Amino acid sequence: MASTCRPLSPHLRTLPDYSVARSLPYIPLTSRSFAVKPPFTSLSVNSNSLRFRFGTIRASMAEIVTPKSKGKVKVFDTEEDLAVSLAEYAADLANKISKERGSFTVVVSGGSLVKSLRKLVEQPYIDSVDWSKWHVFWVDERVVPKDHPDSNYLLAYNEFLSKVPIPAGNVYAINDALSAEGAADDYETCLKHLVKTKILDQSQSSGFPKFDLMLMGMGPDGHIASLFPGHPLLQENKKWVASIKDSPKPPPERISFTLPVINSSANIALVVAGAGKATPVYTALGDVSNSEVLPVQLVAPEGELTWFLDKGAASKL
Repeated sequence: MASTCRPLSPHLRTLPDYSVARSLPYIPLTSRSFAVKPPFTSLSVNSNSLRFRFGTIRASMAEIVTPKSKGKVKVFDTEEDLAVSLAEYAADLANKISKERGSFTVVVSGGSLVKSLRKLVEQPYIDSVDWSKWHVFWVDERVVPKDHPDSNYLLAYNEFLSKVPIPAGNVYAINDALSAEGAADDYETCLKHLVKTKILDQSQSSGFPKFDLMLMGMGPDGHIASLFPGHPLLQENKKWVASIKDSPKPPPERISFTLPVINSSANIALVVAGAGKATPVYTALGDVSNSEVLPVQLVAPEGELTWFLDKGAASKL
């Protein structure tokens, strides 16, 4: 089914109240300085290894120096400190790019990532950010109704979108009335329309869409988006959006941006919290070789990559 990305219809189907600020609209695809804290250890390493020495400073964040290809790595005392820094990072980028281009294209994932955006809906950002310039997309989505508990859209709406004044026509959800393959094709058609109308930038080197900011979490198995270890979808290099019907994590039917789209981004923030994800973080960032490359290790954007880790996630570095 072709997508025209026309403005959102005023006639919206609302869903039951999920204790959010307002009713959840059905948005079809065809719509359009860290605070000083108690002492924490700073980490300093050479460019070839993540072995580090400790030096005491009074700050809530420490930065690990890694080879350039692995990006910037910021380690925070707590997940709360991480969320504060992530809000400042996203808001600063949004304001800078909005002034330059007149729009700001941001991609989110599901899971714990959305919770980490909670500081954006508080002062000073709720009033200082020009939310009218934001265009929101999903790096992956489960092919379920938007009121289903597994829906990434529902999660983002409850935790973030319902609390900020982003125009409904700037939120691009999948058409959940279609099959997984149909929804992926429809989403790709929409992205191509937005590239044509200059809302979405395009990479001059790869030809894939170039999002201003991609905010992603990571699973305990090292997966990103709906790209799982060892899955053939990791090899897809033509499509912008692909469907998956055999996800190893339920629900089985999903859509996902492909790696070339992810890696064409101007900025990627990988947000990982909790000791349960320390092993794949170490595999991706540590001085280690493994026979199977994790999907997270394949993240290498044209622009800037920044890791936001709490101490639990960084505990094996």
